[in-house]
Amino acid sequence: MASSILFFGFLALSFIHALASDPGSLQDFCVADETSNVVVNGLACKDPKMVQADDFSFSGLHLAGNTSNAVGSRVTTVNVAQIPGLNTLGISLVRIDYAPWGINPPHTHPRGTEILTVIEGSLEVGFVTSNPENRLITKVLQKGDVFVFPIGLVHFQRNVGNGNAVAIAALSSQNPGVITIANAVFGSTPEIPSDILVKAFQLDKKVVNYLQSKF
Repeated sequence: MASSILFFGFLALSFIHALASDPGSLQDFCVADETSNVVVNGLACKDPKMVQADDFSFSGLHLAGNTSNAVGSRVTTVNVAQIPGLNTLGISLVRIDYAPWGINPPHTHPRGTEILTVIEGSLEVGFVTSNPENRLITKVLQKGDVFVFPIGLVHFQRNVGNGNAVAIAALSSQNPGVITIANAVFGSTPEIPSDILVKAFQLDKKVVNYLQSKF
């Protein structure tokens, strides 16, 4: 009996060790070294002795983005590309400006969950659950309201007011990535063969060709 308990005890410890991972960075910081040619999952670290305060700061988020575009919105990104000190810290930020009835079109973040706060205006927001349900979960947010978009799920925002709207969102990755659905499907390089899109979307080929010409 004792030997069996010991065996299963060692087995459990081995299983836990196999699943274990570092909960966070193993040092105070790892400021991205943009000049390094080392290829890693993330960015190589700058010599800590060369790190300055500017490596941890960004200016300009108080400035409104230009929403004079087809969708009526502008995303100002603050990730590791703008703040090298975010490297390995698993967080980033965006400001989103919306013209009246402007949208942030359906998109996904493959590497990060997003939590969004409305700063000005009213936003209709939503995300769609995965197959097979494809359930739309949606809500209209007012100033000060907060909403979460789970990692990888298609989501969107729309300004439902007659004035400009502003939101700030945090994401759980230094580089969460973004895949805008329409751009990816109809604007890929090279193009996805139109017959595939005809079958996938059950559209006439002329409609598919037209959509591809828009992106």
